[in-house]
Amino acid sequence: MRGKDPFFWFALSCGAVVVAFIVIPLVELMTSPSISSLWEGLKDKEVVRSIRLSVYTAGSAALISFLFGTPLAYLLARHEFKGKRFLEGVIDLPIVIPHPVVGIAILGVAGREHWIGQILGELGIRMLGSVTGIITVLTFVGIPFYIHSAKTGFESVSPRLEKVSRSLGASMLSTFLRITFPLAWRSMLSGIVMCSARAISEFGAVVVVAYHPMTAPVLIYERFEGYGLKYSQPVAVWLVLVCLALFFILRILAIRKAEET
Repeated sequence: MRGKDPFFWFALSCGAVVVAFIVIPLVELMTSPSISSLWEGLKDKEVVRSIRLSVYTAGSAALISFLFGTPLAYLLARHEFKGKRFLEGVIDLPIVIPHPVVGIAILGVAGREHWIGQILGELGIRMLGSVTGIITVLTFVGIPFYIHSAKTGFESVSPRLEKVSRSLGASMLSTFLRITFPLAWRSMLSGIVMCSARAISEFGAVVVVAYHPMTAPVLIYERFEGYGLKYSQPVAVWLVLVCLALFFILRILAIRKAEET
């Protein structure tokens, strides 16, 4: 290691600080609760219910993002058109908007005074304090991550393969299902995982739209406010374990994709 430029050591030191900044609080969180408190947390019906609700709503948001985001991601990857950059900017808006604002904005649209809210009311769909409201805000904050990942996957597929398929008489849908989808599925799955991971950790928008039923982040906040750090940590650990599982799935997919390329 002798002879290295001083900037190398400076960069290495900065890297060590960043890693410590991320790892130390997480290690402290994971090791602070006792095994018995973690087990008690797992037997707590409210904890299990909140984590189950978080997983269900995040998975639903990812599924919705897949169904509606896939055609849009393919359009952005394959076509140039007027207003494309503007559309991509609109898709990125949920990333930069403060999340409590997201909840307030959605409630404003879903309220009785708005025509969309009136239609939803006639259909019996309620946003405030409902699972439907939670799924809506989670889809809002998570869909940009899916679209970006899927778009990258579609861009990695050579358009020549699609043109050959179309020249042999296959329809655009058949070409997509038989050529593009099988070649880009890893990026799409990565997008689903990223969308789910982002959605499952959302707090700000959810607490505005639906304090009840409680997702895991909202329950963590309530227990911290009501009982302190000790009683909120076990719930936080179980939620972190779920998020880490999603993270490892994403990393495995990324490694396999890199090996294939």
